[in-house]
Amino acid sequence: MKLSVRYAGLTALAALLATACAPQTSSNSSSDKDEKTGTLRVWLFQEVGNAPKEKVVDSVVAGFEKAHKGTKVDVEYIPIDTRAQRVKAAFNDPASAPDVMEYGNTDTAGYVKDGGLLDVTKEFGDWSEAKDTDPTAKQSVTVDGKLYGAPFYVGVRALYYRTDVFTELGLSVPKTMDELASTARAIRAAEPELYGLVVGGAYTYGAMPFVWANGGELANGKSGSYASGIDSPEARKGIKAYTSLFGDDNCPAAKCAGMGGNDTISAFAAGKAGMAIGGDFSHTAVEAGKVKGKYAVVPLPGVKSGSIAPAFAGGNNIGVLKSTSHRTLAVQLMEQLASKKTQGELFDAMGFLPTFTDVRQQVARQEPFVKPFVRTLSAGTKFVPASPAWAQIDSSLVLPTMFQEVISGKKDVAKASDDAAKKMNDAFGSAG
Repeated sequence: MKLSVRYAGLTALAALLATACAPQTSSNSSSDKDEKTGTLRVWLFQEVGNAPKEKVVDSVVAGFEKAHKGTKVDVEYIPIDTRAQRVKAAFNDPASAPDVMEYGNTDTAGYVKDGGLLDVTKEFGDWSEAKDTDPTAKQSVTVDGKLYGAPFYVGVRALYYRTDVFTELGLSVPKTMDELASTARAIRAAEPELYGLVVGGAYTYGAMPFVWANGGELANGKSGSYASGIDSPEARKGIKAYTSLFGDDNCPAAKCAGMGGNDTISAFAAGKAGMAIGGDFSHTAVEAGKVKGKYAVVPLPGVKSGSIAPAFAGGNNIGVLKSTSHRTLAVQLMEQLASKKTQGELFDAMGFLPTFTDVRQQVARQEPFVKPFVRTLSAGTKFVPASPAWAQIDSSLVLPTMFQEVISGKKDVAKASDDAAKKMNDAFGSAG
């Protein structure tokens, strides 16, 4: 497996936050056909610089068609930002639907509720490679104990920092969240033109590690029944730790409150910050920026010295639509697209981190920049509640609003988190 990385611009992870929400379909109809020949339609996401991804997929398709005489695979690359409309139409009109589809891992619960995805629990259990799937990645295709796809790749965030700035100021890499904050303020004090740690009030998955590291949770519950945990004492401690970083002594609220994840990475890449929380998928942008050769990456520290803050496990999955008339073939193609071989090749082509722990360790040994992200994944990651309500919570900006209300001084942490919890619980309740 060749592992020379050619990052082509990874936008899929950022787009996960704009989750598609298809309407409840009028019926849970499913084709009772299982045709062994014919055309399989596949929808995959169109990336920026998609050619390397297409080359890997074309190889998979060629091998699949050769192994299954009389079968043709038709792959269409769909824009990520308009997928909501496409998926909605596919769920409501099976005749227009693909057999196999790539989807954001935060979309799983909503798509299952809408009756669009096929339960592949048995097939996944019989798949020899499945035993090496990262547990959190497996969780992202699981709803109420049943599996509705195969994990395709994962993305996770860590701490980028300027090695030149740290050397010049005689700073050590922070080992705790308290040290992270004090180091950020030391950078800002010594270099007023820099943000110490660039943060964003609209950067949900940059903020959540502070909540998780302090013992807080987004929500509590299981089997589709959830209650918000964002107003717990532990979560509030994390909210306070994160929002305290917005100020003239680090990242001024007037400039940073409205920033999202892409904004913070852009600032770091442009040489405007001493540190930033960014993903493995941010590597391309940083390498293309002014700080190339002057930065390093370590796991984001937790509360205790030497600990790693839990990170959000982002990524995409591959699933089979319930309406397929080629169930067996579609599941086999899903497994080929999500196989160890394909994931290794996609890492080489696009930088997508594999969902198999053994493949991930292999690429980390051969590509040093991956190591801090793999360490973060190994330390334990977090995921969003497996509820169709998450799409509503996310799209209505419940958490960014909460952070920004605290940052602006409009509300204190207790009031802002109480209000956010009520909105989340309303969404959980309406989702059933």
